[in-house]
Amino acid sequence: MAEQASERGRGAQWQHLDLRRINWSWLGTVPFFLFACAFLVLPSASLVIGSFQDNEGNFTLQNIADLGQPSILNAYLLSVQVSGVTALLGTLVGGLLAWAMVLGRLPRFVRAFLIPFSGVASNFAGVPLAFAFIATLGRVGFVTVLLKNLGFDLYDQGFNLYSFWGLSATYLYFQIPLVVLILTPAFEALRPQWREAAESLGASGGYYWRSVALPILTPALLSTVVLLFGNAFGAYATAYALTGGSLNIVPIMIGAQIQGDILHNPNLGYALAFGMMVIMTLVLALYSWLQRRSARWLQ
Repeated sequence: MAEQASERGRGAQWQHLDLRRINWSWLGTVPFFLFACAFLVLPSASLVIGSFQDNEGNFTLQNIADLGQPSILNAYLLSVQVSGVTALLGTLVGGLLAWAMVLGRLPRFVRAFLIPFSGVASNFAGVPLAFAFIATLGRVGFVTVLLKNLGFDLYDQGFNLYSFWGLSATYLYFQIPLVVLILTPAFEALRPQWREAAESLGASGGYYWRSVALPILTPALLSTVVLLFGNAFGAYATAYALTGGSLNIVPIMIGAQIQGDILHNPNLGYALAFGMMVIMTLVLALYSWLQRRSARWLQ
């Protein structure tokens, strides 16, 4: 009896120790994983499965084969062009703003205004942004009418808000502030000692930027371009509200296939979204790799 009681005591002690060794902090991640599973994993899996099914639910490769149609290839090309142009121009203009704010000795009140504005503007997109641009630069927009009264007609000069460049200009409204938020820490990470060391060795300002600063900033700049590309590539509401579907980009084509009355083929829409997922996966993989490289210099 004494031995049995001793064994029960040791078993209870080991059970108590095992419970204490469990890392209960993982419970805090359960809501995150549930949210990711419900709104990321399951919808993505549904898209992939639907891409290989016909309207009756049978397995088919026809949807993937249809991605090779000229109209669909042109839609992907146009989406890549809009995303690429806005990513490059946004990085250039936003990078210059971040440089001027951090290293250009601008007044402190400029930084106090620019950072909060960038935080708001980088999240201002969709229908409100499209309406703002139509009210400003549309055919009867405020700026358009004002310039016309001054003798300069934007639309007679070739400008069209509802075209490729008009959509690109609209995207730049939220792309440029995002660059400011991303690159400001990168410019702040340039240590003054590096420039002082270069100047002490006889290097000019231009040589310092070419040989020291730009090589350090290059991973951050490239990762910013990649991030902006992905940010514009998946935008739907802004483009649809601005152009009304006249520009054949992939997100608008997906909406037409899933919700349209004429081009109603949901499974082809799933295949189009699957193609975007593949492209975005490659973009995010490139972004992650560039971020790891830039992190070495930002520590």
